[in-house]
Amino acid sequence: MLTVDYDRLDLSAGERLLDLGCGFGRHSYEALKRGAEVVACDLARPEVEQVRDLARLLVAEGEVDESVMAAPVQGDAVGLPFDDDSFDRVIASEVLEHIGDDESAFAELARVLRPGGRLAVTIPAWLSETVCWKLSSDYHAPAVPGGHVRIYRLRDVRRKLASAGLQPGRSHRAHALHTPYWWLRCAVGPNREVSENRLVGAYHRVLEWDITKQPLVTAAAERLLNPLLGKSLVVYADKPLHASGSARARQSEDMAHAA
Repeated sequence: MLTVDYDRLDLSAGERLLDLGCGFGRHSYEALKRGAEVVACDLARPEVEQVRDLARLLVAEGEVDESVMAAPVQGDAVGLPFDDDSFDRVIASEVLEHIGDDESAFAELARVLRPGGRLAVTIPAWLSETVCWKLSSDYHAPAVPGGHVRIYRLRDVRRKLASAGLQPGRSHRAHALHTPYWWLRCAVGPNREVSENRLVGAYHRVLEWDITKQPLVTAAAERLLNPLLGKSLVVYADKPLHASGSARARQSEDMAHAA
C-alpha cells in the first residue's frame, strides 16, 4: 500500500533514494523494484532489521538486483547520519507528526537532498486527524508514547518546506478508505483489539482485502474520495539547483554576518 506517487516523485533507475521512517519497507521495496539504490532509515531497530531481511529475500528471489540494495540504517530525523547532498530522492512518510522539533527534521531532509533533487513528505491529513483527536485522547501523545504531537494543515507543510530552503510543489491525499476506519477505532477505543468490536473487525477485513487483492471498485472509490477524506497528505518539493550543504550551516553564516 503505497502513499507516495512514484511518477510524481519522478524516481528513475540508478538514482539514490532515502526512505526515512521506512517502517517495514513498503516504499523501499517499490523503489528497489524500480531499480533505485535505496537507503532505508528508521529510529526503531526492529523495523530496520525487518527491511534488511526482506530486501535480502527480494534479492534471493530475483525480484531486485543485489547492486541496488544498501544496508538499512538506524537514525534520528533531527540528526541524520548522512553527508550533505547525498540523495537524489527522499521520502519521509508519516514521520514528522511524531517529532517535537520538526523544523530541524525539515532542515535535515533538505540538507541530505542533492540540488535538483525531489522530496516527498507524507503526514496525516488535517480533517482525518482532527476528528481522530476529538474522538479519543488515547489516539495521540501524550497518552501514546512516541505518538502524534501535532496536526498539520497543507499550508503548514508548505511553509516549513520553504523555510528549509525547498520549493514546495504539487500535493494530493491518499487512503480515503482508511479514514472512516480510524474514526470508528477512535470512537470505540483505539487501544482495544480489532476483534473486540464486530464493526471494527469487519471494516479491518475489508481493508485487508483491498490491500491484498487491489480490486478496481475500491481503487475507484479511493480516487473519488481522496480529495476530501484522504487519510494521508502527500507534498512534493524540489531543492533548487543553486542550493547545497547544510541549512543549519547557512543559518549560522547568516547570523555571523548579521553580527
